[in-house]
Amino acid sequence: MMANSVHMSAHPFASVLEEFRTASGKTGRFYSLPALARQFPRIERLPVSLRIVLEAVLRHCDGRKVLPEHVEQLANWAPQAERKDEIPFVVARVVLQDFTGVPLLADLAAMRSAAARLGQDPQKIEPLVPVDLVVDHSVMVDHYGTRNALDLNMKLEFQRNRERYQFMKWGMQAFKTFGVVPPGFGIVHQVNLEYLARGVHQGADGVVYPDTLVGTDSHTTMINGIGVVGWGVGGIEAEAAMLGQPVYFLTPDVVGLELTGQLREGVTATDLVLTVTELLRRHKVVGKFVEFFGEGARTLSVPDRATLGNMAPEYGATMGFFPVDEKTIEYFRGTGRSADEIEAFEAYFKAQGLFGVPRAGEVEYSLVLRLDLGSIAPSLAGPKRPQDRVELGQVAAQFTELFGKPAAENGFNRPAAQLRERYPVHVSAPSLPTQRDADVTLGNGDVLIAAITSCTNTSNPSVMLAAGLLAKKAVEAGLTVAPHIKTSLAPGSRVVTEYLTQTGLLPYLEQLGFALAGYGCTTCIGNAGDLAPEINEAITAHDLVCAAVLSGNRNFEARIHPNLKANYLASPPLVVAYAIAGSLLRDLTREPLGQGKDGRAVYLRDIWPSSEEIHALLRFALNGEAFRANYAKVQSDPGALWQNIQGVQGTTYTWPPSTYIAEPPFFANFTLDKGAASAGGTGANGQNDADSVAVRGARIMALFGDSITTDHISPAGSIPVKSPAGQWLLAHGVKKEDFNSYGARRGNHEVMMRGTFANVRIKNLMLPPLPDGAREEGGFTLYQNPGPQQGEKMFIFDAAMRYQAEHTPTVVFAGEEYGTGSSRDWAAKGTQLLGIKAVVARSFERIHRSNLVGMGVLPLQFQAADSWQSLGLTGREVIDVLPDPALTPQSDATLVIHRPDGTREQVRVTLRIDTPIEVDYYRAGGILPFVLRQLLVA
Repeated sequence: MMANSVHMSAHPFASVLEEFRTASGKTGRFYSLPALARQFPRIERLPVSLRIVLEAVLRHCDGRKVLPEHVEQLANWAPQAERKDEIPFVVARVVLQDFTGVPLLADLAAMRSAAARLGQDPQKIEPLVPVDLVVDHSVMVDHYGTRNALDLNMKLEFQRNRERYQFMKWGMQAFKTFGVVPPGFGIVHQVNLEYLARGVHQGADGVVYPDTLVGTDSHTTMINGIGVVGWGVGGIEAEAAMLGQPVYFLTPDVVGLELTGQLREGVTATDLVLTVTELLRRHKVVGKFVEFFGEGARTLSVPDRATLGNMAPEYGATMGFFPVDEKTIEYFRGTGRSADEIEAFEAYFKAQGLFGVPRAGEVEYSLVLRLDLGSIAPSLAGPKRPQDRVELGQVAAQFTELFGKPAAENGFNRPAAQLRERYPVHVSAPSLPTQRDADVTLGNGDVLIAAITSCTNTSNPSVMLAAGLLAKKAVEAGLTVAPHIKTSLAPGSRVVTEYLTQTGLLPYLEQLGFALAGYGCTTCIGNAGDLAPEINEAITAHDLVCAAVLSGNRNFEARIHPNLKANYLASPPLVVAYAIAGSLLRDLTREPLGQGKDGRAVYLRDIWPSSEEIHALLRFALNGEAFRANYAKVQSDPGALWQNIQGVQGTTYTWPPSTYIAEPPFFANFTLDKGAASAGGTGANGQNDADSVAVRGARIMALFGDSITTDHISPAGSIPVKSPAGQWLLAHGVKKEDFNSYGARRGNHEVMMRGTFANVRIKNLMLPPLPDGAREEGGFTLYQNPGPQQGEKMFIFDAAMRYQAEHTPTVVFAGEEYGTGSSRDWAAKGTQLLGIKAVVARSFERIHRSNLVGMGVLPLQFQAADSWQSLGLTGREVIDVLPDPALTPQSDATLVIHRPDGTREQVRVTLRIDTPIEVDYYRAGGILPFVLRQLLVA
């Protein structure tokens, strides 16, 4: 294990270095928070999550990056204080998934190439903390509903991703601290929970410290369920963390959510998390820690806690944290951690006074909220956002109401008279698992994708066993699923399949079409694969509003499938139920799911498993020996497909020709001098004059509304043939069937910059309304030139290239919650490569705002009630951005609006460079050149 502690003799708080003893008499040294509390008594009342952060700040206090005043500031945290102090948080490790991990590895490789060009030792670029990449985002559900679907999908995965996997193999041999969990083992968050998280670490200096991390997936917060402080960051920030930089963030508010009571019969952990998501979104916890406490929290199992932690991005919090207690120890035993690990883990947390879920009144929080678990009802969330919860009995009525509502009210803007219309469709055999042609009818509300998928729920044995039990009862009752409904089972780890097999439930799921399709993040990230061509044609021809029901955490527009406009999150058993029912228009609480044996109507209540039935099978799900045997294969037997992959050898990558991996341009002109910042540019000597940070004469690239997600901004999902990215691939000899997805091609900036702002559902409100009043969808803009007054319509990428050729900067305007969703670093990287110098929004999602700064793009926030709509912007204006020359964090900046009629208006906005270190990053041209300079001049 690498050292992750400061040498004791130089430590300003060496006096609090103490010893703890395990139950078997072993000893370890640790930086004692109870000892520190003798100097700072407030520590004993701090939220548990903050105390774990404080331990890292204390341990790394070296008088340089981490100062004694940082320790003092956090030790004196007050619940209601103004948040202006910056925490330098050094994490124990970094976790990557492959979509975000490959571009991060490409950046590391590019850093080594830059070092070599400068005559420096490339091996100066080396992760300073352990880094694990789990390949889980590349499998697609091309085949479904048959027992060989897994093998067929994995073979396709390796064919499509061979160049990416070769690159990963290079990384494994080039870096000492970079490990890979190969494809087919599971979803990164479940692998992290079951295997990568070991509880506590010990540095080379003998000091024991708790596990902490950041990950390049927003759902890294799932690890909060076992008392680990960690959250999702963009690849840009994770890269800095693994190269020795602290993760800097403002001291947060901590919201305490007290859980009381217990869940009622028939209510699942999914229902709980959808209710919590709705509740916390309403209380605006964006950027805050959420810590669960109270008697209800103490009774929840670790999988239930992990489910709540997982969806922190959906309710907007940085974390959704559960402290360590007896349930955590029980989980560690059941998942195969060694006795020594568990003993050290328990002893350490007890010695720190961090063991146990707090009761009411024991800890001070910025805000306390309460939820009675007994009040929760079976629920789904949708049709477009995870926080839009709807009780099961109201789904049909909600869909009916939204069908005719305008898009501004979350509706589908369709004539009510068309709701019940149905159309015959003949689906040919190759598209169906039955290998027989089928004549079906399609209509609005039809469920066409039903997927048990995603880390949120496939990591939770109670809901997975519930799905299996429901499937068993459904099959025994004579119920079936129509073959044109794309059903899939994509568990979070191989252990899930093992316990579904041992309990005898897997065959029943298979009979209903829920055959094993892959181990990875599939439908939830847009890897559901396509629908039958005839179905796609019918949806398009009749403008149908069809649906997906999935056990995931994301359901934003066009994420699941570009042709499915309604997407609902549900528990695994409800996914099975809706697959059987086949329609959102059926009220599952009152109407039958279908006709069973002898034509008998079968209702959901007839086949819903009891809590007693589920609990009777849970012993199969936590078998330590099964977990140990499974994860031993990561190193010893990863599979022939992975073993046959051969990559480049050596310490620097040779960048062989590839449409998947290309040397990113971020270090093309890198020098050891500071150079120019990417927006206005600091001068050669880094001077702070006003012009060095100003953006002048900018054109508006886009005017966006509220809730523009990173799915809208960043390249995601399939690559359309007629898009700039599709045309580039064709021009480089790639056939349409080999396009793969944007996610798989994140290692090639040529593809990714062409896919930025190219989502088929994004709406640039610069474009005039369509004849029916609706807004045009797709990644278009109006390029403004001296010619046509209204501008020339073209792809955003094409306009960006024209503006860059003219040396004209560009800006983007948006509404509330800009950048919400997954922590996609390409949402910021692509923005920078398109020449966009500033984004002005009503509010920002935490990770995306940070990533914009990290790529040298200015985030600016409207003040009070201002918006681009209130300012009357049309897209024809010219914009000057004039920040405070010193870039003082969260200072006022001025927008100067030059209108086509010659008038001029000034508007005050807030500079959302939030911390002093972000000023340094921005002035250096971004976080990547900042870190590279530090490594090479050290």
